[in-house]
Amino acid sequence: MLELIGFDGDDTLWHSEGYYQAAGAAFRDILGRYLDVTDREVQEGMLATERRNLKLFGYGAKGMTLSMVETAVAMTDARIGARDIHRIVELGKAVLEHPVELLPHIRAAIEAVAARHAIVLVTKGDLAHQEKKVAQSGLADLFGRIEIVSEKNQATYRRVLGEFDLAPAQFAMVGNSLRSDIEPVLALGGWGVHMPYHVTWAHELETGLSGGEERFVTVDDAQGIPAAVARLAERAAASLAAS
Repeated sequence: MLELIGFDGDDTLWHSEGYYQAAGAAFRDILGRYLDVTDREVQEGMLATERRNLKLFGYGAKGMTLSMVETAVAMTDARIGARDIHRIVELGKAVLEHPVELLPHIRAAIEAVAARHAIVLVTKGDLAHQEKKVAQSGLADLFGRIEIVSEKNQATYRRVLGEFDLAPAQFAMVGNSLRSDIEPVLALGGWGVHMPYHVTWAHELETGLSGGEERFVTVDDAQGIPAAVARLAERAAASLAAS
């Protein structure tokens, strides 16, 4: 049976990616003063730089800002001016300072799940920024434990489950990213509730899941989360009884 339900933070509990997308659009406008390039070319250059830098900078606005500066210098052959470098830094600061706006009905959904299961917040990104968002969300009191991690992979989920002394089959993760929230949990033998967000960072779109898996369900919005968790709990109980 399901003993623990994990919730993602960014774009599952509160809005996030839209602020990064707005910063990306402003960044492309800045580069447009120096280069005759398409938005796609800038996006691809930026994504390649971010991927190279993930192990150094990690996820979040600070890593994005450093990658934007690096991309700008490289794509302009170092012609970009100091004022525009400063503008890029300000874009990153704006992302770090954005207000925390909860997704509709998410608090009620968390409370409904918490009435039946232990819950944990597993959120990825810069420690200081994530701590700030958790505090401003007003949701911290609902979670028995909050995990802010640098990466969401099998090793991370295995560690979290080990600290709860649970098997993967006793755990389900709720999140918007198939790559980070669902795929590694399923690979361990756990369960997942996928709640797609209307816009997703290209890096998070890379997944080996093709759909049709019995171990996860997809919901349209937060109101569908409690029923989806209940459905997975039934499947988990049936799977345990059959083993």
